[in-house]
Amino acid sequence: MKHIEVVAAIIQKDDRIFATQRGYGDFKDWWEFPGGKMEIGETPEEALKREIREELSAEISVDSFLCTVEYDYPEFHLTMHCYLCSLLTEGLHLNEHEAARWLTKDELDSVKWLPADEIMIEELKAK
Repeated sequence: MKHIEVVAAIIQKDDRIFATQRGYGDFKDWWEFPGGKMEIGETPEEALKREIREELSAEISVDSFLCTVEYDYPEFHLTMHCYLCSLLTEGLHLNEHEAARWLTKDELDSVKWLPADEIMIEELKAK
């Protein structure tokens, strides 16, 4: 089975968490945390900062490691390294996603998360 390793940013601000809605692919319209694939030679933190610049035109601080999620999708195995982050810039621009929302912990179940991201939601609720 193909293996994909990615990083995800749980961006927090004023007791809210930033979520993005996919605008493409098999999981179009499902929700996820922004991030993406690591490139050869990158640390997870470097990959996360690069991905957020590319996806949201924003700069972040990678504050702490939350968890690593292992999940088997039908076509591949996903390893997702998840980090709590904060914004260093004010504006966010959706370069790849079709929508975004700031959610409180109580609102996390109000959107349809990608299966691997659902595992992380449970970690966030437990914190």
